[in-house]
Amino acid sequence: MAKSVMMVVFVLPNSLRRWVSGKSEVKVFAVGADEETPPTLGSALDMLRRTHPLLEERLRDDYGRIRRHINMIVCGENARGLGSLDCAIPPGAEVYVMPALA
Repeated sequence: MAKSVMMVVFVLPNSLRRWVSGKSEVKVFAVGADEETPPTLGSALDMLRRTHPLLEERLRDDYGRIRRHINMIVCGENARGLGSLDCAIPPGAEVYVMPALA
């Protein structure tokens, strides 16, 4: 059974670029559970862990949740309001990573 796969672009603020050689964007492939299920933010972060582990550990805590001082914006919405790590990633999605504002 084939799984759905799509490219996800993480757009990074200056403060996180040092862990990816100064790049403003990091592209990864996210994989869905099956061909009917779209990939999630969690699956994209899992792939990011494999390709850029130093960056990913600054985005998620020891329990695998998005760190509370980090916001991830998917399709103009904060991922926390869309299901956090279970947020479905649409084709061609860009995930904007932003430090949380006080």
